[in-house]
Amino acid sequence: MCGIAGIVDPVESKQSMGSYLDSMVKVIEHRGPDDQGIWVGDGVGLAMRRLSIIDLESGRQPIWNEDATVGVVFNGEIYNYRELTTQLASRGHVFSTNSDTEVLVHLYEEYGEKCLDHLRGMFAFAIWDRRNRRLFVARDRLGIKPLYYHWNGSRLIFASEIKSILEHPDVSAEMDLQSLNDYLTLKYVPAPKTLFEGIRVLPPGHTLTWKDGELALGRYWEVQFHEHPVSISDEQALERLDELLRESIKLRLRSDVPFGAFLSGGIDSSLIVAVMTELLQEPVTTFSVGFEATGGQTDELPYARTVARQFGARHHEVIVGPEDFFAKAEETIWHLEQPIADQATVATLMLSALAREHVKMVLTGEGGDELFAGYARYAGERLSPLMRKIPQAAKRAAIAALRRMPGCRRAKIALYALAQNDEATRFTNWFPLFNHSLKSELVSQTQLKFPDVTETDRVFGAILDRSNTGIPLHRMLLVDMNHWLPDFLLLRGDKLTMAHSIEARVPLLDHKLVEFATSLPPRMKLRGLTRKFLLRKLARRYVPEDVIRRKKQGFPIPIHAWFRGAGRARLRDLLSRDTVARRGLWTGEVVEKLLNEHDNGVADHSYLLWGLASVEIWQQRFIDSTNNARRC
Repeated sequence: MCGIAGIVDPVESKQSMGSYLDSMVKVIEHRGPDDQGIWVGDGVGLAMRRLSIIDLESGRQPIWNEDATVGVVFNGEIYNYRELTTQLASRGHVFSTNSDTEVLVHLYEEYGEKCLDHLRGMFAFAIWDRRNRRLFVARDRLGIKPLYYHWNGSRLIFASEIKSILEHPDVSAEMDLQSLNDYLTLKYVPAPKTLFEGIRVLPPGHTLTWKDGELALGRYWEVQFHEHPVSISDEQALERLDELLRESIKLRLRSDVPFGAFLSGGIDSSLIVAVMTELLQEPVTTFSVGFEATGGQTDELPYARTVARQFGARHHEVIVGPEDFFAKAEETIWHLEQPIADQATVATLMLSALAREHVKMVLTGEGGDELFAGYARYAGERLSPLMRKIPQAAKRAAIAALRRMPGCRRAKIALYALAQNDEATRFTNWFPLFNHSLKSELVSQTQLKFPDVTETDRVFGAILDRSNTGIPLHRMLLVDMNHWLPDFLLLRGDKLTMAHSIEARVPLLDHKLVEFATSLPPRMKLRGLTRKFLLRKLARRYVPEDVIRRKKQGFPIPIHAWFRGAGRARLRDLLSRDTVARRGLWTGEVVEKLLNEHDNGVADHSYLLWGLASVEIWQQRFIDSTNNARRC
């Protein structure tokens, strides 16, 4: 696991390029505290910071092939590298290390761009082909590892993190208003854009190729649900899922350093810990997070403890209180590099800090909800055909009546979403940050040229237009697999574990397991009102029944109470009238109304307020600061 960076600029001097690359990798030292490597050629330079996980002694990058004509910088892990090394050696390739990184240069020599078809892993890498003066950049199929780039028409700058690109003197930090518009609805910025004007993210399953001054973007893989799902019995599907998950976990246990697992006490992480324990035949080191609240804790710790005891885990916990939350908020957003309207981000950062005291790598449970329909919205979407039969006037009256009632936030949002006839608009409005109506009020008096608030619907519409399935559940899962998963969950997981030099591996997102899940009929995921049907059935083989039956919680952070108590002053400072007026982004009266209604207990606006406060912290950290001040 590493942080990588590179520049292609035919007119830049070697000395200047080397200096830029040194600054670019120093700012991401947290991604690789063990080693640094920089190489500069004519018009091109590659750099890396290394976190040693496999072949601790001889994995310095860039790594070259036998005659130094193909070199690579690489972030991630190739889990099937041993098998690939054997195959390539039998074809005459000579290896100088035992690292998974070296596999990439020989695989590229053998297969060119088709080398990607042979990889099982998470990765973002850049290969420089000296003979052809060609740069080949690729990101893994599901978007587990990040890769950003800036292209001005003649110069390409790329890196594992945005802050690296901002270290280049010719790249300025400016806000992209379309991306801000998307964020206000979705809670995150959808690829391929970022909140920084001119800096883009390479989407999952894509390549970027530079040759002869031209830049080309290509897609080599994408999530697709089968138009005609396979015919398979419950028992056959269960056995195949068990086999694929065990194989995936076994591959991800390949490591030369101590490792463990994040354990929430939910189905996904509990299942992973159970299988790890069986495969290793020894206790697993596990890590969980809980939260302080008035009158005690409110969290998933009791369930995590149950699972840890069941499997004899070496269990560790961290408790997050309001003081921790606000003390760590700025550091969290600096590592995320873009605001995410998610209150669990600080908890993830602190959980990673705890894990780093004991291990260097963890397995996590992301992906189960998106593959097997774990969220309530998937069941709720089944009501949309009924809602479409209700006259619009009646739906508008019901929404207006529900809005006047205190509480019921989820019910209000669900009704608003279901009231939308257009599929993309409906998907956009399932648990948004701001719905179109409130977003319009929020930006109505801004002096900036703000995009149409409904423009965000295009993000999901593009995915649905390309889909080859008409099955409603699969269309909804497809949207989440393309955006919610990589742009929100996996981004959060990568940035906040790497903030403490922890590698996070995601066994449920092995692409072979994903391709199996997308081939299954919808009844294997959502049966009646039972979500994650097949995964639950598999979990019953391994984990306690009360863990399987319990209600899904996520990270139940009592931030609504914190914003009325210990965090009130900080929140008011971030969203003060003067600050809002100076920024010119929001309508001051709307922000003040949200703050007062939350203070008075009229409504729980903690979600909305944290979303706005996160934008302010982001602006202070990235837009207001000089390059040196961006370092945390």
